[in-house]
Amino acid sequence: MATYVVVGLQYGDEGKGKITDVLSAKSDYVVRFQGGDNAGHTVYAGEEKFVLHLLPSGVLQCPGKCIIANGVVVNPKAFMHEISQIEEKGMRTDHVFISRRAHVIMPYHILLDTYREEEEGGTQIGTTKKGIGPCYEDKIARVGIRMVDLLNPEVLAEKIRKNLKIKNSLFEKYFEKPGIEFEEIYKEFLEIGQKLKHRIVDTEVELNQAIHEGKNILFEGAQALMLDIDFGTYPYVTSSSPSTGGVCTGAGVPPTSLQNLIGVAKAYTTRVGNGPFPTELNDELGEKMRKVGQEFGATTGRPRRTGWLDLVSLKHATMINGINNLVITKLDVLSGISSLKIATKYKTEDGKIIDYFTSSTTKLYNYEPIYEELEGWDEDISHARTYDELPNNAKKYIEFIEDYLGINVYLVSVGPERSQNIIRKELF
Repeated sequence: MATYVVVGLQYGDEGKGKITDVLSAKSDYVVRFQGGDNAGHTVYAGEEKFVLHLLPSGVLQCPGKCIIANGVVVNPKAFMHEISQIEEKGMRTDHVFISRRAHVIMPYHILLDTYREEEEGGTQIGTTKKGIGPCYEDKIARVGIRMVDLLNPEVLAEKIRKNLKIKNSLFEKYFEKPGIEFEEIYKEFLEIGQKLKHRIVDTEVELNQAIHEGKNILFEGAQALMLDIDFGTYPYVTSSSPSTGGVCTGAGVPPTSLQNLIGVAKAYTTRVGNGPFPTELNDELGEKMRKVGQEFGATTGRPRRTGWLDLVSLKHATMINGINNLVITKLDVLSGISSLKIATKYKTEDGKIIDYFTSSTTKLYNYEPIYEELEGWDEDISHARTYDELPNNAKKYIEFIEDYLGINVYLVSVGPERSQNIIRKELF
């Protein structure tokens, strides 16, 4: 067997989509295992730019099948929209399938997400208002609607009625908003089920058979470890586990089947939305990184917060994920900065020096990063295709990361194009 997992190690937007796209060319399967259309994976194919939210990033190049597995929450309308966009550009989509067990994002999930974010005095998590969290809530509460339910009219009707009884009461009495009519969404989602029925399959059966047969299987995560529901900066996190461990429950495969665990991190740090960010730069340099790196959310368009590379959080992320292959993206964005800082420790409120990531999000706001400084480089490295073509100071930057984490960087990305990669070791 040959399995590969691509996950983010920071706060999302590390360039996982590009890496997945590149690796998918040799994959028999590309599998999304968590999250929903709150993700935003940007892939460039020649002059064409594709922003994918729900479809696996390997959809453009994978010669085999692309799977949206059971751990993903699916907005079927968003799915059909993306399918149409891909097809309009002449790309095939007949190889895309959805797990029968995947939960469905319903209109009331999106409304609930929106009303909570807009509620005065509430905790502003900074969600994308796509209904992701409320859908996962229903999944855990065992009242969720799954893709297979869209194919069973009686089951679908019963589940919608039960959910609307509770949701409408919440909308009307708590949020003072109008409720949702049963007939409107029942008919709509029954029709959606018929349109998608040829794509709704038992994906876990096929994936385990493919593992047994030694196929190349690429598992693609959305978001990143620092947004993990358990190990991220809670509560400013996503509602699933975008970790290598999330593959097992999110796709229905055993942990013993996972081999090449690929972690993706930027050469600096960015974050979208609220939450602590110890190495954030609220100055001209931070703004320069944002402009040069085109740091604007693929899903929301929001400007990303920018800052220095944080190896304390990165060590935490690689530990939880068990990463054995590291990818560093956007190294080219750091060109022209004379002195580069990397956080290797934190100073706590009481003056204690620590080199591990805390579970207390509240305290993290007041932690002071302790930096190591490295000399920068002025050269344009976007044309480099081998490691030896990089300036010495760029190599020292990569090697500093490797020494601190104890993990080899197998790929360095120096631009958005598929060709702008320095591959130091072939995984396939």
